[in-house]
Amino acid sequence: MDEIKEYALKFLESAVPVHPGQVRPEDINEDYELLDAYSRAVTGVVATVGPAVVHIKVKKTISGRTRMPVPEGEASGSGVIITPDGYLVTNSHVVEGANSVEVTLADGSSYSGQIVGQDGATDIAVLRIMGSSLPIACLGDSDKLKVGQMAIAIGNPLGLQSTVTAGVISSLGRSLRSRTGRLIENVIQTDAALNPGNSGGPLVDSHGMVIGINTAIIQFAQGICFAIPVNTVRRVVSILIKEGKVTRGYLGISGQTVPLPVKVTRFFHLEEKSGVQVVGVEKEGPAYIAGVKEGDVIILIDGKAITSIDDVHRLLGREAIGKRMEISLLRDWTTKLEKSIVPEESKQL
Repeated sequence: MDEIKEYALKFLESAVPVHPGQVRPEDINEDYELLDAYSRAVTGVVATVGPAVVHIKVKKTISGRTRMPVPEGEASGSGVIITPDGYLVTNSHVVEGANSVEVTLADGSSYSGQIVGQDGATDIAVLRIMGSSLPIACLGDSDKLKVGQMAIAIGNPLGLQSTVTAGVISSLGRSLRSRTGRLIENVIQTDAALNPGNSGGPLVDSHGMVIGINTAIIQFAQGICFAIPVNTVRRVVSILIKEGKVTRGYLGISGQTVPLPVKVTRFFHLEEKSGVQVVGVEKEGPAYIAGVKEGDVIILIDGKAITSIDDVHRLLGREAIGKRMEISLLRDWTTKLEKSIVPEESKQL
């Protein structure tokens, strides 16, 4: 028994213990180098970007059905500082309805956060904290991303400060429905694990450049997470800093995508197979004034084919406000009508 113990102790104390069948480190040196390079890449990115990642704690009033005083509820998320004077990016849904915002940096310092602006259609919000010479993260170029390249997520899932997960970009060009109903396009799909609280944190490449803002996970699925591409973020953030909101056009309708009957497409010589059926018209809205009715099916706006509600949204940018647009629609599947409509400014955040 003593000999067995002695052998075990020598085995454990040996710098490079060897026994029959054991693989020596020098035999797998190449693999070690690859793993080492991967490890250095991740730790380097964390050292570069980590100080700019913040924890956001939000207090919101909980809606109640009684007249009794309702206590404030708390929610949390992540964010990333993008300018030394305290502008930072997070998700709109993180700060939506906030009464107060507290921002805590990686070094433990806390600041009161001011909401500069938010855009529910892209789930992006800009906050400001009153600081100077703050650590920042640099924004990259999401148009240059490739499927399979490394992606690193940094955030505060479930309140756990400065949590890092790594994976790859699983897919590009995905579409994700925002809380306002608009489609966010060119969304990044990644398998870097995200959890509640990661929302608003950065997705970073191996060079330490922010390539997206983490926004969503699919419940009960593993390895399917999404981030808003940084080129969309950059455009929206610039507008929010300048104007406090993103202005879009508005028609005053609700609609749904419907297939066009074959007989209808043949009779009217239509190339598209679907259109947008109007299921609601807001009274005194632009569509109401133009004479659009429930049940009408929109097939063209300004000569551009309308095959889904997202085609309508794409045409309702800032430049559409106040501009007269020609709409082609089908009424009762038997009559093709032309209407003129002037979009108004959307009141939606």
